[in-house]
Amino acid sequence: MQTVVRRKSFKKVIIAAAVVVAAAGAWYFTRSDEQQASDQPLLARAEIGSIENTIASSGTLKPSHFIDVGAQVSGMLQKLHVEVGDVATEGMLLAEIDARVQEGKVQASRASIAAQEAQLEARIAALDLAKANAARQERLDAADATSKLEFDTSINNLASAQAGLEQLQKQIEQSKATLLSDETQLEFAKIFAPATGTVVTVEMDEGRTLNANQMAPNILRIADLSTMTVEAEISEADIGTVKVGMPVYFTTLGGGDRRWYGTLRQILPTPTVTNNVVLYTGLFDVENSDNALFSEMTAQVYFITSAAQNVLTVPVGALTYTEQAVPALAAAGAATVNAEGASAPGAGGPPPGFVPGAGGPPPGFVPGQGRPPGGFGGGAGRPGGRRAALAAAEPGVPRNATVTVVKDDGTREDRNVTVGVTSRVAAEVLSGLTVGEQVVAGILQANAPAAPAQQGGFPGGGFPGGGGGFRGGF
Repeated sequence: MQTVVRRKSFKKVIIAAAVVVAAAGAWYFTRSDEQQASDQPLLARAEIGSIENTIASSGTLKPSHFIDVGAQVSGMLQKLHVEVGDVATEGMLLAEIDARVQEGKVQASRASIAAQEAQLEARIAALDLAKANAARQERLDAADATSKLEFDTSINNLASAQAGLEQLQKQIEQSKATLLSDETQLEFAKIFAPATGTVVTVEMDEGRTLNANQMAPNILRIADLSTMTVEAEISEADIGTVKVGMPVYFTTLGGGDRRWYGTLRQILPTPTVTNNVVLYTGLFDVENSDNALFSEMTAQVYFITSAAQNVLTVPVGALTYTEQAVPALAAAGAATVNAEGASAPGAGGPPPGFVPGAGGPPPGFVPGQGRPPGGFGGGAGRPGGRRAALAAAEPGVPRNATVTVVKDDGTREDRNVTVGVTSRVAAEVLSGLTVGEQVVAGILQANAPAAPAQQGGFPGGGFPGGGGGFRGGF
């Protein structure tokens, strides 16, 4: 009897549990439907803005022109007339070396020349005497009044006197050349600035003995800091994208938001390899008229691959790319604008391999949860899943895309647009939209928890017009 009662009680427990599970499931699905029904499209306005795609690297600042000032004579460094940071003008006295040895050589050379010039007078007189004897012997020989021996001797004495005089003259020339060299060495004991610049290093101290017999020792370095050269490290992965002549800018650790702009002038062909990391060196110059830049500063360098200033933009989430590029514009290339406002035809478009919409998604973004009926980027049946592939193709070539425009009365319209420069967040609209028009850029998920604002998105932490969560199918 007890067994039958227990079986009936167990069946009641099972039935009660099934009822509870069914009720919970009904509540869950009913709640899910209500939540889905409350999701709203994320709207964004077409606005005037700027788009910029860059490749980042690090770099070091160097003076564009510098001179190592060294010693050309040996001796003790007697006096330094400048310190680090001093501005030296061309011809300014920088340092002095003990010149007593050089002074002694100059005095010896001058004395040697004086002695040789005294001998020169005697040689000239001897030559005159030899000429007179030779002329006398010629007259006597013509009258047959002298011997053949005396005649030959007078001719030989004349030749010897002429040779002796010429030899002494050459010795005097050699001695004068030696004197000139000694005087030059004496002048080298005083070191003058070869050009105008700033003294950036002083490598020798007063009292130091310099040995210039084998290699000229460097005393100090003078650099022209009015123009600085940035040596940027370009990774092996980016070297195919970075080209000579492309615009580039950099920031410094202490410069705040200030940017210095330039143009890449050279890529050194020989890389540096450290721990199997291959880095190429790119060089570009910048003006430093206000002396805000110093040697060996660290620079955060950005190579501008494409940019557009003051153009009509929409979020990339509002676009669905079609397969076709724009033939008329593709032939000429999309005109892009660098950060200084100069036009650069054919330089537009995103960097190769980037995925649109990968930077700065709105709060509550849940990837892969689909779209609302009819699509959030346009009407039903629009091709999906091709944004990344099409956005990465043919940088700088205008492409066709479609957007869903929401009119003031709430109605939607699928519209064809032409897209130019594209970044991870926004895209340039060349045609098809006007300023202020609203487009559908995604879905606002009603009860999704808010996420912190991510760097790289629109101001306010998400896409324009957004509040609450976001659900999309990029």
